[in-house]
Amino acid sequence: MESKKSYIPLKVFISYIALASLVISVGWVLYSENVIYSKIESKIAFEKTKILKVSQLFSNVYKTESLARKTIQSNSESDFEHYIKESDSLRIRIDSLKKIVTTQSQIVLLDSVNYLLAEKTKNIRQLKTIKSKANDEVTVNNAIDELTKLEFSLRKLQLEDFTKNPGQLGSYQRNVLQKYVDYLNQNIPDDSTNTLSKKASDSILSTSKKLLSSVKRETEKKKESLNYQENKLLKNEILISEQLRKVLRIIEREIIINSIKYNTDKEKSLKKINQIVTGAAVVGLLLTVFFSILIASDYSKTQLYKKQLEIANFKTKNLLKSREQLISTVSHDLKTPLSTIVGYTELLGNSDLNTKQSYFIRNIKNSSEYISQLVQDLLDFSQIEAGKIAIEKKPFLLPEIITDVAKNIQSVYKQKDIELIIKTDERLNQRIIGDSFRLKQILSNIIGNAYKFTEEGFIKIDATINHNGGFVFIKVEDSGIGIEKKNQNLVFEEFAQANENIEKKYGGTGLGLAISKKIATLLGGDLHLKSVFGKGSTFEIQLPLVFDTNTEFEFEETNKEIHIAPIISAKTAIVIDDDSNLLGLTSEVLKQHNYTVLAFGNANEALKAIENTPFDFIITDIQMPEVDGFQFLEKLKESSNSQYKDQPIIALTGRDDLDLDVYTNAGFTTVVKKPYSPKALLQTILFLFDNSSEINQEENESDNTDLEKGFSLAPLKSFLSNDKDALQEVLKTFIKTTKENLVVLEKSIAEKDMIEIRAIAHRIAPMFKQIQASEISKILDNLERKKYTDTDLETIFDTLKTEINSLLLILEKEIA
Repeated sequence: MESKKSYIPLKVFISYIALASLVISVGWVLYSENVIYSKIESKIAFEKTKILKVSQLFSNVYKTESLARKTIQSNSESDFEHYIKESDSLRIRIDSLKKIVTTQSQIVLLDSVNYLLAEKTKNIRQLKTIKSKANDEVTVNNAIDELTKLEFSLRKLQLEDFTKNPGQLGSYQRNVLQKYVDYLNQNIPDDSTNTLSKKASDSILSTSKKLLSSVKRETEKKKESLNYQENKLLKNEILISEQLRKVLRIIEREIIINSIKYNTDKEKSLKKINQIVTGAAVVGLLLTVFFSILIASDYSKTQLYKKQLEIANFKTKNLLKSREQLISTVSHDLKTPLSTIVGYTELLGNSDLNTKQSYFIRNIKNSSEYISQLVQDLLDFSQIEAGKIAIEKKPFLLPEIITDVAKNIQSVYKQKDIELIIKTDERLNQRIIGDSFRLKQILSNIIGNAYKFTEEGFIKIDATINHNGGFVFIKVEDSGIGIEKKNQNLVFEEFAQANENIEKKYGGTGLGLAISKKIATLLGGDLHLKSVFGKGSTFEIQLPLVFDTNTEFEFEETNKEIHIAPIISAKTAIVIDDDSNLLGLTSEVLKQHNYTVLAFGNANEALKAIENTPFDFIITDIQMPEVDGFQFLEKLKESSNSQYKDQPIIALTGRDDLDLDVYTNAGFTTVVKKPYSPKALLQTILFLFDNSSEINQEENESDNTDLEKGFSLAPLKSFLSNDKDALQEVLKTFIKTTKENLVVLEKSIAEKDMIEIRAIAHRIAPMFKQIQASEISKILDNLERKKYTDTDLETIFDTLKTEINSLLLILEKEIA
């Protein structure tokens, strides 16, 4: 599916990036334009303020002109003062306008307005003065009018009293007017109160009139001069007013022009913003459509790929399920013939063989063990992949586990010159909670690899606790061939090895470390590797640390090692297996050890035979046709006519996916896993009947002397089929290892290392039990299980050492 890889997330991401870039770019441009637009708006508002002020200025100018005209007409002092006040207010407004205008020319024009206002005030003041002088002429005219009235009251009327130029009248008009004057004179009454003579009165009046007329004429001349000046001043007033309005109009026009310019800029800015927004919308729409088409195209492909993937996933699941079933089936089918091969190989090994035949037997045994390990690895891997691995939580001593595993593997590679160094944190000398079986599995893989890839040097195992006490770290360091850095990740992959030469030279399936890492993960920890090519490797196991809160130390029965002893009292065994080879092998092994065997290849046949045949125990396979092991047990319990009286029933199975509890809850006594050795089967049977002390009567008689010495070689001889050479070799090895263990035990007691003391006691006790050295076995069991003071330990060791040395002297004489 790599060629059909979907790029929808990438395309969606790119589309978001493109749209985001567009939004950011447009936002930045709009922001810039908005800044420009705001500046233009502020300028327009500023210009509007100026226009408003100029308009107010015009209104004030008009108001001032009205007051000026009123002042000129009325010549009133109060009107003039009002005019002066308005003029001063107008100057203040002009000064305030000067502060907000932006050009020097406008400032100059406003200064000229101030100047014109000053000239206008001066002009009005002069006009007011002229008006005052014109009032003198009015006074003279009033005086002449009064004298004329007085003259009319003192004398007769004349023609000149009715018209200025009688001579310019026509004859008819003049005659009519003269007749009217005469008539009036005839009818004027005399004033008796007038004491002045008519002549004197006329003279006074005439003289006064002449004088006043002379004054009048002079006044008229001045009046003409004043009228000229007044007209000149009025023209000047008009010119000043026009000039003032002109100046203000110029200022207003400039301000309006600026305002129009700013409005134009504003419209351009708005238009540009509109274009940007429109363009952005169009581009955004195009991008959306473009990426929608791309994504829709990919989506349709994805749906197609999804269907293909679902089909492929369905096939894969079926394949995985089939693989799991295949591995389980094949493993079971392999385990059965493997058990047959292993069993017959052991039987052949117990017979008289020449050197070449023994070599062949060893090769068969080694190959069988290799295949058996491969089958077990495949099953473990399959169960881990399927999530069927169950993790137990039981107390155990970590140093003991590490020592047992390391020592067992060391014994396999004893031909190599490798120093084994084991160091554990003192805080780990108490029980911890975990799955000891799975931990042994991990340690076996890692320590086994360390020995496999190290020819000489050292293997160091160091168990420590981290600073907060939450984890335990187990480091396995070796001085082997190491792993190249580029290949270090491969070692944890399934069916992979560091390089192609590893399998050819060292063997292996490439599953061990992969399984170990997965198990470490299941245990809540991890597995890490550090390696230098050519210098060695360090594997670090990290596991959660939980100490056991119970103070009483218990040993699991599964840790007990039972050794084969012959059974004198005949036991009858029912053996059921659908595989004829394995059935024959199991029967032969039991017969060689004095068991009566009734073999059946079918469970139904066994059930019929059991009805009339007494027996002591049953060995049955689990996976059989027609009736399997569980169904057989159920039918056996339900049968009322059978000889079944709760005798032990041993289950034989190649399945690893079921816990022991499943079998025991169903009614089985115990389970033996395939492939199994005859020794393992016989140990299980002996454990059920606890017949380790039972021996053949003939052997009892022949070995009475040994029992009197505190031990018996009869069980060992029986196990070795009375092979004297083999017996001598075993005893030599036993004497050598026992002496070495005594030295180590003495050192451990001196150092008060209880973990090592228990481990050694646990390790050497089985052989003493095998030769029925009961006193020594009892001491070793007590050392393994009980707690002693330092003084008691030394006393017990002295007794143990004496007993063992005495036994070894006898054995040395035996093989001499």
